[in-house]
Amino acid sequence: MYPDERVAQFINQNFVPIKIHIKENKEAFGRFGAQWTPTLIVLDQEGKERYRLEGFLPSEDFLAQLEMGLARSAFERGEFQEAERRYRDVAKKYPKSEAVPEALYWAGVSKYKATNDPAPLQEAARNLKAQYPESSWAKKASVWGG
Repeated sequence: MYPDERVAQFINQNFVPIKIHIKENKEAFGRFGAQWTPTLIVLDQEGKERYRLEGFLPSEDFLAQLEMGLARSAFERGEFQEAERRYRDVAKKYPKSEAVPEALYWAGVSKYKATNDPAPLQEAARNLKAQYPESSWAKKASVWGG
């Protein structure tokens, strides 16, 4: 299903993949509100959507987005240390990905949620301002000072 073996392996190790063809199962597409193909939806164990990605991406960017989905799922479960680790992994493993500013933002939020210490928010704001000043994530983090 995925020509890049790294992508296939990552998916098989971290997800229960389900392929739904729009022409063969329009009801499922409607249930999830899919508007475009491909649509990747990360659901939790109760079937609640935690992350969505629409359209094709090169392997590195796709892997970064899959990691973002796992991080978001951990965040939603209140596993803030796990979420922070996964968000930081995105920045470390896929430094050229467009997902990095968002990952750094949410890594700061995750650490703050785990510790109630505002310092990680300020650090995230400083790093985003220095490394990604034009990103919307740097602008969102600007209220944290730093």
